Amino acid sequence: MTMGCCSHDNENGSLVHNNHDHGAHAHHDHAGHGGHGMDHGSANMYLRRFFIVTILLVPLALTNPPVAGFLRIPTLALGAWVQFGLATVISGFSLVFFQHAWHEIKMRTFGMMTLVSVAVGAGYLFSVVATFVPSLGVQFYLEISTLVWVLLFGHYLEAKSGAAAGDALAEVARLLPKQAHKVESGVETDVDVASLAEGDIVLVKPGEKVPADGKVIDGRSSVDESLVSGESRPIAKEKGATVVAGSVLLDGSLTVHLSRVGEHSTVGQIQSLIALAQTTKPRQARLADTASALLTFSALGVALFALLVWTLVMGQTFAFAVTLAITVLVIACPHALGLAIPTVTTIATSLSVKNGIFIKDLSKIEVVRKADYVVFDKTGTLTQGAFGVTGVETFGNASRDDVLRIAASLEQHSSHVIGSSIVAYAKGHGIAPASVTDFENVAGKGIRAKIDGMSHVVGNRALMRETGINPPETAAADEGSTLVFIANDTGPLGVIALADDAKPESEETVHGLHDLGLKVAMLTGDNEEVAAGVAKRLAIDTYFADVLPQDKYAYIKRLQDEGNVVLMVGDGVNDAPALAQADAGIAIGAGTDVAVEAGDVVLIRSNPGDVVRLVVLARAVYRKMLQNLWWALGYNVIAIPAAAGIFAFWGFFLRPEIGALLMAGSTVIVVANALTLRHLNLT
Repeated sequence: MTMGCCSHDNENGSLVHNNHDHGAHAHHDHAGHGGHGMDHGSANMYLRRFFIVTILLVPLALTNPPVAGFLRIPTLALGAWVQFGLATVISGFSLVFFQHAWHEIKMRTFGMMTLVSVAVGAGYLFSVVATFVPSLGVQFYLEISTLVWVLLFGHYLEAKSGAAAGDALAEVARLLPKQAHKVESGVETDVDVASLAEGDIVLVKPGEKVPADGKVIDGRSSVDESLVSGESRPIAKEKGATVVAGSVLLDGSLTVHLSRVGEHSTVGQIQSLIALAQTTKPRQARLADTASALLTFSALGVALFALLVWTLVMGQTFAFAVTLAITVLVIACPHALGLAIPTVTTIATSLSVKNGIFIKDLSKIEVVRKADYVVFDKTGTLTQGAFGVTGVETFGNASRDDVLRIAASLEQHSSHVIGSSIVAYAKGHGIAPASVTDFENVAGKGIRAKIDGMSHVVGNRALMRETGINPPETAAADEGSTLVFIANDTGPLGVIALADDAKPESEETVHGLHDLGLKVAMLTGDNEEVAAGVAKRLAIDTYFADVLPQDKYAYIKRLQDEGNVVLMVGDGVNDAPALAQADAGIAIGAGTDVAVEAGDVVLIRSNPGDVVRLVVLARAVYRKMLQNLWWALGYNVIAIPAAAGIFAFWGFFLRPEIGALLMAGSTVIVVANALTLRHLNLT
């Protein structure tokens, strides 16, 4: 956050800027020590510097008069000069902080690095003057070196937390192979994946990853898409099927015509979503930024106030007052405050990506956390999105197979979706249609025909009544299903129920949201009867039927006007206005087109259960951010007055080196608390 403005430092301490650091001011300050820019390399660099300073601190401490006196070690005649030399070398490791501070000053976002630089610079310069003018009688070499030591360790912890959480971009990049087998004029050539272009043809062999999105033009294979879609079951692919970049061939080979490569492929779009998320921050992070800036000015003010009060009012020596002032600056370094949010969001980003959840705008975490209503689009979100047979009921002595055989025999000549669904269902159960004669299509009602000379009729209740048949009531009628009755000259034989069936996960999703205290609503363009059936089956609280796609947003607004915080879950295409209207829009089941413009969150799987996981994650992340903020702010509220000498009446003073250790302790607590988020189970 305000801990620095550069992605990380190289071994020589020079600054490596992210591209957006030079762009809009609004996003420059998250990139530095906020965790996103950290990796194993920078963590190791800080650790090496920490160990070097640790070694140098030993002789520096032994030549410090108070320490030497406590340990009963004779002081060296040139001890002050030894300390000067050692402290100068140690201070060299703090130059990186001064560079960060200069960047903060130029951008007018004064934060921790500004305060650190003032503390280290003032302490070191005063000590140098005291070395050459011994009458001042006090030096802060050990104290300032201890602060540098603590800061290096704090930066190591921060970088380590970012690395431990996992670099989400690198994780996604590993989905792709390094090379691909490009086929031109029947000749196979190995090329770098980066050189592939739309329209190229590649051969993917067993055990290899698909290098880019495309369509299969030859071959057959079982494909594992779990790394991309989360679907654990292998999917059969053959000519005409689409394949997604990063999926793995388990057997067989596929020749693929590439349709989307690079940043336009699934993996490229996922990387874009992650990069976009890293330019956003939750409200708590902006609060931490503001608090860090205020803390910087407060600490400088308190330090100056302590200096003046202890010298002019209390009559203490200038050296004594300077000691307290520098202690204020040291203990007030908002290292814990600067780490409070970045460590949490870094881990949260990695955890969400691993679960197929892409939070495009981190500021929506709080919205998801406090949501009252989750509104689902029905078709394709809660349901399969395909019309199919959901049940078969028989009447009298008719068997299930007889009912299906008769229905399929008559419907095999129909082009209607109902007819084709029944025929497909019958064939799927090993029932072959029979030949029919005297076929008659009754528009909008059904079919009449003869099988082996006997008249049969398949259609709706109106057609049955026209034929003189009064079919009995059926339980399927209460579920909002479309009913197709089957009868012959003897009377009704059975009924087939068809519907856009709910996904297996939908009922569990609704129960899960109810357990979290949220209400669930459903939007659908289907009629009242169908909507009521689905709502009843899934235990949905509220439903809206006969809704046109362009009017869906109005129902979201209605719930909002009633005082609800609303999440909208849809496919991101015709649901775009509703997703935009909602307090947080969630595009679900994006499949190969994951870069959904509408919506603040993208769920790559078509599993509505990921909405439950999203809410659980948002609540856990919010708790961690609040805990860290309270600790970081509370620590400073107590520590700064103590460092300024407010408890002097009771004989209690904080020395700078103790202040540095306390500051380090608060940093460790904040990072350790954030790291516990890694153990959150979302499955």
